[in-house]
Amino acid sequence: MATTPQIFEFIGLPPQSEFDLAKITENGISPDSLGVLKAKGLTFTEISEIIVSPRTLKHRRARQEPLSNEESDRVVRVARILSLAEDVFASREKAFIWLRTADDRLDNRAPLRMLVTESGGRLVENMLWQIDEGIYS
Repeated sequence: MATTPQIFEFIGLPPQSEFDLAKITENGISPDSLGVLKAKGLTFTEISEIIVSPRTLKHRRARQEPLSNEESDRVVRVARILSLAEDVFASREKAFIWLRTADDRLDNRAPLRMLVTESGGRLVENMLWQIDEGIYS
């Protein structure tokens, strides 16, 4: 799947290539990108549970450090899923309703909570593609 410009909107970076995104993630994304995710609808609690703890974030900002590779990867994962969900549901509000609603296929966890890991993110991504194709039950 190609990176859409919308993903970059969710992390506060100008449209670039997939390779540039990989390099940025390796080098660490700025903690400021979390402000962009928050402005797009994520809550402080969701950011702290999925991406980075408040204490770690405070230290990164105080030291003017980028997010770690793992944290940066989670930012990109969350941005990718938010972008896809918004496209599938044609509405940010509907996307967040679905992402925050517990699903029995996820052991009564909300899809958004699955984004802590890459495998969880891929599972949610597949669910969204199934919804988009009309084969989700």
